Amino acid sequence: MRHVPGTPFDALQDGDKLKEECGVFGVIGVADAANFVALGLHALQHRGQEAGGIVTYDPEQGFNSARRFGYVRDNFTRADVMATLPGSLGIGHVRYSTAGSKGATAIRDVQPFFGEFAMGGAAIAHNGNLTNAAALRRELIERGSIFQSSSDSECIIHLMARSIQTSIAERIKDALRRVEGAFSIVAMTRTKLIGVRDAHGVRPLVLGRLGDSGWCLSSETCALDIVGAEFVREIDPGEMVVIEGNKVISTRPFTPAQSRFCIFEQVYFSRPDSILGGRSVYETRRQIGVELAKEAPVDADLVCPVPDSGTPAAIGYSQQSGIPYAMGIIRNQYMGRTFIEPTEQIRNMGVRLKLNVNRALIQGKRVILVDDSVVRGTTSRKIKDMILDAGAAEVHFRIASPPTAWPCFYGVDTPERSKLLAATMTEDEMRDWIGVDSLKFISLDGLYRAAGESAGRDPKAPRFCDACFSGEYPVAPSDKLAEGFEMKVAE
Repeated sequence: MRHVPGTPFDALQDGDKLKEECGVFGVIGVADAANFVALGLHALQHRGQEAGGIVTYDPEQGFNSARRFGYVRDNFTRADVMATLPGSLGIGHVRYSTAGSKGATAIRDVQPFFGEFAMGGAAIAHNGNLTNAAALRRELIERGSIFQSSSDSECIIHLMARSIQTSIAERIKDALRRVEGAFSIVAMTRTKLIGVRDAHGVRPLVLGRLGDSGWCLSSETCALDIVGAEFVREIDPGEMVVIEGNKVISTRPFTPAQSRFCIFEQVYFSRPDSILGGRSVYETRRQIGVELAKEAPVDADLVCPVPDSGTPAAIGYSQQSGIPYAMGIIRNQYMGRTFIEPTEQIRNMGVRLKLNVNRALIQGKRVILVDDSVVRGTTSRKIKDMILDAGAAEVHFRIASPPTAWPCFYGVDTPERSKLLAATMTEDEMRDWIGVDSLKFISLDGLYRAAGESAGRDPKAPRFCDACFSGEYPVAPSDKLAEGFEMKVAE
């Protein structure tokens, strides 16, 4: 749904959870490609719930597109909409606002973006964020480009238009050599499906086989599952694949760089039934709970997840500690459109619209709450109040990620640094501000161990992008530096 200011759901839109950036999906070599794309986007809905779009190509009707606000299920299950998207080749995108007009998206900002070039049309869907988009935009406008959206991704289309290369694939390479930051891209021409990852591989992209003649590109493997595609492999960092007919041609168009996949994909963003880097996301999150129990034990009666993202880690904590796992908080699965007047009293209900405490279970118990992260801390305080109101004897928070103390510039909608609780408070100060008996975060080394790095984090060559925890950015955010952002000084 499109969020309407001044509703009872404002309390759930306060930026206290990091929003994943976008999800992309593409398919070639199947009848009614748009239906496959819609199913893939539905599986990726957690990556962007603000808006979505699909572009297809049909030899008789050419390129067609549909862009809508809201959920995939509310827009791309309608027969009248899908009938406008014929063809055996298509790509799609679901989005949150990251670059551009946050919270005030116009339909022109919704991807995929389309451009008509001398050698034919092309559409592009981008997951990530370009850290030099502002500088590129100024340069392109000065040279005569006319932008239609506020999205950083549109820079890629304009850079392609100015390239002197003679094929769409080569123009994409040209354009992407000019950009900085994070990108996993799915693009299409009249005959080709194209996938590209930046040299650091910050954002995910996978390749799947669909039947005898079809191929898929997706942000996550869970979307391959929903369309019945076989997972083939991940697109490597710095790799570009061009799929035409039954051929997949791979090139490496960028200067090689150390892989720095976003570790928050493992903690929170990706679906637990996806596979990342050859590892089950669910198992990584369960192992985070095991590490947390080793690092931060506490005497208690129950281990309860903050649903749903804290569930695997809570299971792991319970298994390692021997403290019983219980569903102490129940999530309302059907929180949807506004249906009551937005009075102040209703707004003050806050997270109770989304979560409710299992009072009979909690009363008189010492409770360990396991959550994925603390951003501003406001939701943590509300949940603590709910648990205490239900009669809990003690409340202990265990957090399945290190303190989030730095903003992300690679495609995650993060508050500015001054609004991140961990940037202004110590762990003890956060505990007192939230008002719990104890508060402990997993260490960065513990997080790496849970993600398969048995020796923990190598400070000289970390495997993941962990800038939101460490302040060490693999790509300098040049636009933000120009605005006065102060990066962490290397020790």
